[in-house]
Amino acid sequence: MTHYDLVVIGSGSGNSLVTRAMADRRVAIVENGAFGGTCLNVGCIPTKMFVHPADLAAMPEHARALGVDLRLDGVRWRDLRDRVFGRIDPASADGREHRHQRSPHVTLLEGRAHFVGDRRLRVVLTGGSEEEITADQVVLAAGSRPNHPPVPGLESVPFHTSDTILRIDEVPRRLVVLGGGVVAAELAHVFGSFGSEVTIVNRSERMLNAFDTTISERFTALARERWEVRTGVEARRIEQTDGGGVRMELEGSGDCRTVEADLLLVATGRVPNSDLLDAAAGGVETDERGVVVVDEHQRTSADGVWALGDVANTFQLKHLANHEARVVRHNLLHPEDLRSSDHSVVPAGVFTAPQIATVGLTEQDAVARGVRHRVSERRYADLAYGWAMEDTTGFAKVLADPDTGLVLGAHVLGPDAATVIQPLVSAMAFGIPAEQFARGQMWIHPALSELAENALLDA
Repeated sequence: MTHYDLVVIGSGSGNSLVTRAMADRRVAIVENGAFGGTCLNVGCIPTKMFVHPADLAAMPEHARALGVDLRLDGVRWRDLRDRVFGRIDPASADGREHRHQRSPHVTLLEGRAHFVGDRRLRVVLTGGSEEEITADQVVLAAGSRPNHPPVPGLESVPFHTSDTILRIDEVPRRLVVLGGGVVAAELAHVFGSFGSEVTIVNRSERMLNAFDTTISERFTALARERWEVRTGVEARRIEQTDGGGVRMELEGSGDCRTVEADLLLVATGRVPNSDLLDAAAGGVETDERGVVVVDEHQRTSADGVWALGDVANTFQLKHLANHEARVVRHNLLHPEDLRSSDHSVVPAGVFTAPQIATVGLTEQDAVARGVRHRVSERRYADLAYGWAMEDTTGFAKVLADPDTGLVLGAHVLGPDAATVIQPLVSAMAFGIPAEQFARGQMWIHPALSELAENALLDA
């Protein structure tokens, strides 16, 4: 049995907390999948590398309204796919090589780890052998995996999740997407722009149902113009067709006709990997969703065990996991001066069409909690640059405290929303009242950032 000063389970943001400052410690990193975690291999980075070409493929239709005639001659899917993973796979391999060869104080164990006692782990290595290890400190950064809903017939038919669909050989002629959240919205945009006939099957009445209602309603209406969107329905049964495709029987309050497609994408969220860790055997508490319970310092219920990222919260965002990794790294190095994670201002983006970004309270949350607020809504069409783009659907929505002027939440739908929202994130993060933030600096004219300025002034 080998003892380590520190064991990190997961090579995504968990890998980033092991720096030169820990060179005097004996460290093990355990990874059961591709090195680098979800974001690098199957999540944020590769999906956005597909989203940008999808934006280009959709450009001729928009350009026509501006008096510019463009033509899409085709999408070379395999070239696109190979270009993306021609960068992703070497990056993952280089990270693995770095830990194997260039980090003498770090041992990389490739396999699945689970608790068998207090800070005691059994690692089933990729080759099949097993090894037991112990540690003074353990960090759980094991991430999440796609959820497989309990739909009769699902496990007997070929289907894809966000972990696998970007590596397929051909763009399907017909794609059915089960789910209406972030992954569904992004990948429907990708494959719809590349020529697939997309059908969304969503049990909620709106796509992106967890977002601000105005955003969700507006996006659902726009989505119906691009794809066949069936809301208020669930999959009752799934079976394979004679041609190798899928047939889905629907039930619910919405359009319950049968759906047939060449390919099925299951996009019904992700679940934390805590169950694969046998967390209870290590004294680690989880909630009813399987999320590892942590305090403000990222400590779990077990002494010497920390957790971060998807396995320890419901945000499932890389930038938040990186923030938590920085906090854990500091706390491991400076146990006498613990830092806390700050989850008060966590922005998120949805890279679909139109792009969406959000931070803070939604209007429905403010109403439900009895939080006094003022709502401001400004359109891209009100901006000079919005005129240049002829954007007729985009908007920014800001919630502010009517007494202090502090921004409580912001929601943007439209071109470059994830960039446009950043000044609003800054106003929230630094506690600067809306009018002071808007009037205390000059805003480039004409630029899309003026949308944030106008929304702040109106709030």
